[in-house]
Formats: sequence, C-alpha cells, structure tokens
Amino acid sequence: MNPDRGRALDQASVAKLAHGTFDAALVIADGLSATAIHAHGAALARIVLSQTPQTKWAPIAIVRNGRVAVGDQVAEGYGAEMAVVLIGERPGLSAADAIGIYLTWRPRAGVTRDAERNCISNVRSGGLALEHAAHRLAWLMAQARKLGTTGVALKEDAPDLLPPPG
Repeated sequence: MNPDRGRALDQASVAKLAHGTFDAALVIADGLSATAIHAHGAALARIVLSQTPQTKWAPIAIVRNGRVAVGDQVAEGYGAEMAVVLIGERPGLSAADAIGIYLTWRPRAGVTRDAERNCISNVRSGGLALEHAAHRLAWLMAQARKLGTTGVALKEDAPDLLPPPG
C-alpha cells in the first residue's frame, strides 16, 4: 500500500550506524516475506560471512519491514564499498520462504539504482541452495571489487561458478 515505506531508516537508526572503512555491509530485511528470513536468514548470513573471509564487514544490520534500497543507506552510513541485502522475496504460489540477495557497488541513500544491482533470487531449500547462493555472491563481490561496478555492467559469466551437485 505504501511503496516507499521500508526504503529508509528512521533518524534513531541512522544515528546507530558507526561510520568506518568497510568493504561491505550486510543487511538482513524481512521485506515482503518474513517467513523467508525467519527460515533461512541467519543460516544464509553465516554462510556468506564464512565464504568471504577476506571481506571487512560492517556490523550486520537487521531491518524490520525493510526494502532493498535501505541497504544503500545502511552501507553509506557505515562507509562500506558494497551493500549486500538478504531480503524475503515476494511470496509466490509455493515459495513463501525464498530469499533474494542484492549486491550494490558504491551504494548511496536516496538513489534509484535497480540497474546497478545484481540479484540472486529463489534462495531456499527448494530452490538455489544457500551454499550455492553464498558462493555465487562471493564471486560477484570479488568481480565488483575488480571492475568497480555491479548491475548490468557486471555479467555473471564465471566458469564453474557453482560446485557440481553432490
């Protein structure tokens, strides 16, 4: 009913962001499916952190009723080069537990940047496995650092990106 709700933090939350020098900020937001975040959010965050040991992460931000764009404000407030948002996706007919992962290079609050984001979607036990999604994200983050960009300018063309099913 209100599309702008959840795209920005309130002033009290902004004041809690300690600016520093970070490679990335990890934001967990329930978005359009709290079910997804409750089911897989913490586990996915742990896997992402374990697969990116070279990354200097800002403190994790948890945003209730958040949307993807809130990650820009959080990352900018922390002084992070990239925003990584784990968010509950719009529930489909059979996938209320799906998470989307959004990656944005050089995020800034208040800027519409959908073409500048990469998205990994349908992350759940019945879709893209959490470990595979985290592996894909780690590759995209490395490429974003190397090329200085995300979104349509960053193609996901890595050979053998996913480990063989097993």
